Amino acid sequence: MNMRNQWPLLPIMAGLASGLLTGCGSQDGGSGGDGSSVVMGMSDEVLATDPASGYDPGSWLLFNNVFQSLLSFPKGGTEPQPDAAKECSFTDTRTTVYRCTLKDGLKFSNGEALTSEDVKFSFDRMLKINDDAGPAIMFPMLDQVEAPDEHTVVFKLKVPDATFPSKIASGAGSIVDHRSYDADKLREDGEAVGSGPYKLDSFKDDEAVFSVNDNYEGTADVQNTGVTIRFFKGDQGALKKALLADDIDIAYRGLTAADISEVEQSNDSTGVEVVEGTSAEVQHLVFNMDDPVAGKLGVRKAIAHLIDREALIDNVYKGTATPLYSIIPAGIGGHNTAFFDRYGARPSKAKAAAALKEDGITDKVKLTLWSTPSRYGPATDAELKAIAAQLNASGLFTADVKSVAYDQYEKDIAAGKYGVYVKGWVPDYPDADNFTAPFFGKGNVLNNNYANDTITGKLIPRTAAQSTRTSTDTDFAELQDIVARQMPILPVWQAKQYAVVHENVYGLENCLDASTVFRFWELHKG
Repeated sequence: MNMRNQWPLLPIMAGLASGLLTGCGSQDGGSGGDGSSVVMGMSDEVLATDPASGYDPGSWLLFNNVFQSLLSFPKGGTEPQPDAAKECSFTDTRTTVYRCTLKDGLKFSNGEALTSEDVKFSFDRMLKINDDAGPAIMFPMLDQVEAPDEHTVVFKLKVPDATFPSKIASGAGSIVDHRSYDADKLREDGEAVGSGPYKLDSFKDDEAVFSVNDNYEGTADVQNTGVTIRFFKGDQGALKKALLADDIDIAYRGLTAADISEVEQSNDSTGVEVVEGTSAEVQHLVFNMDDPVAGKLGVRKAIAHLIDREALIDNVYKGTATPLYSIIPAGIGGHNTAFFDRYGARPSKAKAAAALKEDGITDKVKLTLWSTPSRYGPATDAELKAIAAQLNASGLFTADVKSVAYDQYEKDIAAGKYGVYVKGWVPDYPDADNFTAPFFGKGNVLNNNYANDTITGKLIPRTAAQSTRTSTDTDFAELQDIVARQMPILPVWQAKQYAVVHENVYGLENCLDASTVFRFWELHKG
């Protein structure tokens, strides 16, 4: 997502173990619960109700439940399956023409029929509006969308892209009613008309209320009568208090690592428990390659030799993340350990000093690490301060940390004002392409002035065109090795997903896989 603004900079590969705790098990078949509504609290905001604009985890949570896409990711899976479509496939060997046939009888929540005209309208509208905070950035390959009859949609691509099905299975593929949305401007009334499992009944500053869409025809088996989200806007303390007071059933995205650890160690005395799931959310340090300090390879290598990921995970994140040694996270096809292989896991002052000396640097390196307080997690500032302390402890750096509100942070990065800054990424779809093309392709979203002709001219186009995704492993390995050698970014950690729930709430494990799709319909009380 221009980096999916949370962390963006919300997939799970087949066979990946989920690592779920027991106690909130699913109950397959039937309604599985008492039909109650469920109340969830989170500190993320929903920045948009119009899918032509939203490109953040909170907004996509809404889109995935209110709107349908032609395809969707099944729970625990990474291969998109038909949803609003009856079937979809490439019709050419170059993967440039993609054809979908819609199911019969689809309707929007307002009762209007959903046809191929709406699908074409939705994509044309998104691309025409091209909102800076929207998902149009995901579709530079899309040339035109055709609707030859009311059940058929044909996508014609400018270049081969075997990951196109995954892209339209994401929130970016949300289908809107052409009668309810303007073709050239965003809807700003806080309402939404989709064909997904839920209707958006109301959307306010502190709360969003969803009820079941009786017109829904799709793959979801809805197991509750509705969901309410309460927004705590970064106030982790208030979120925890509401959970323990039984004001909410679920706390999702917002509790601190210390709060999660406390609940895990409470021996059920609180009446709540932690559900853990897989995640492909990652965080990196980003280096401005034009910066007079961070632009020096010796400085970047020295940082790589000094950072202690294990200490950060233990002391700052309390075990709620894992060290990351590549740009493609574990569990995603094509992952390797390029940074571990080149720089190791244990800090080495000797190797860091040698890297600086090789670049002609003999004085202490003065460096500012730039942070933003909550967009990439509530512990981001603490993490950056811990990294600065690690660098300073070596005697080779004089590093400090400055934290800036997110809006200004993004402007300053675009203006090239920072040498080293933090970015997080929640993927749009579960493929290595989504961890590489946005960062290292043409017009990369990092704004760090990095370009490599081998990556942009050969590896990214070649991997995008390969329909057998396992055949891309060699190219992705080469790409990761180039990045580890030139180091425009330094991977730091890969997150785990957590939700803290009351003991009578079930289904969370089906909402916390690496597809990043939080499935309201799986939630129920027992």
